[in-house]
Amino acid sequence: MSDHRIVTLGTAGGPRWWTPLDAHSRFGISTAVAVGDRVYLVDAGLGAGRQFARAGFTMDRLGGVFLTHLHSDHTTDLLNLALFGMFGLTGDEPRIPIIGPGDRGALPPVSARATVPPRPVAPQLPTPGTADMFRLLMESQATDLNDRVLDALRPSPTELFEARDIVIPGGLGYHPNDAPTPDMAPFTVFEDDRVRVDAVLVQHPPIAPAFGFRFTSDEGSVAISGDTAKCDNMVRLAEGVDLLLHEAISFDWVASTYGGRDDETSRASIDHHRRSHTSVEEAIAVAHEAGAARLALHHLVPGHLPTESWLRAVAVAGAELEVVVPADLETVSFARQRALAF
Repeated sequence: MSDHRIVTLGTAGGPRWWTPLDAHSRFGISTAVAVGDRVYLVDAGLGAGRQFARAGFTMDRLGGVFLTHLHSDHTTDLLNLALFGMFGLTGDEPRIPIIGPGDRGALPPVSARATVPPRPVAPQLPTPGTADMFRLLMESQATDLNDRVLDALRPSPTELFEARDIVIPGGLGYHPNDAPTPDMAPFTVFEDDRVRVDAVLVQHPPIAPAFGFRFTSDEGSVAISGDTAKCDNMVRLAEGVDLLLHEAISFDWVASTYGGRDDETSRASIDHHRRSHTSVEEAIAVAHEAGAARLALHHLVPGHLPTESWLRAVAVAGAELEVVVPADLETVSFARQRALAF
């Protein structure tokens, strides 16, 4: 059986430097999916490029980058991956696809908690998708890149990577504000000689679209939830999967962090976390309903909570399948341990 494993490059969620910065403080969310000698990257949170290298991977093995959604804690190291990763590529390799959500198409509604409506950022292009985001990131570094390209004769990242927007199937009734998570079947967004990658829309308002991904090979499968509240689409995506990686948040932490305050930002933060994320108990329920063989919890919020605290929450919730809470740079196999019909 060939190598089928994920490596948890970073397991923390949230756009924060989690403090204290000690052994419990995890890097930003990013997962390497390794199939033989090829590796695929799901999300590029804080430190993803450094962790990719620390895991022993090299850029010439990278088969693709997949972004579940365009929140900064999932994308902030995409810039570094391109700027530093270009030195591990010659330009003779096939262009590496960067695949993620397209333009939202409309601004999210203003929170009902707002007393004065905020002004949007970059009104000329307020909701860029993956392709535009990557283009803008490269343009922001034109001074650096033109030194590398013109003087050192390096290939440009625009020649090494190809950023693509996922096209949502028609006829679903999808709308970024009114219906961001319509019931749907998974659909294929990428396929090569190693894996097929399927996606579904998941529930992470107000951002839209937001996706979960499933990697399927001849010898195993892994589904990655991205950020989501418990939703039926994620259950469909993870049906019979060998390994499910699902986000988990401590709502006790949410209550202790924001619950004692009476300002509009704190109240809006509580609203967001409650409607957009999943508790340990709910993640276990998704795994049970999907018939997943194993469950790994990641995108942990808060990112500095000791692993033992998460394991206690798992014990309290109860589970009829194996549940693990991996640390950063931990390996979890998704090689099939049972016969499945495809």
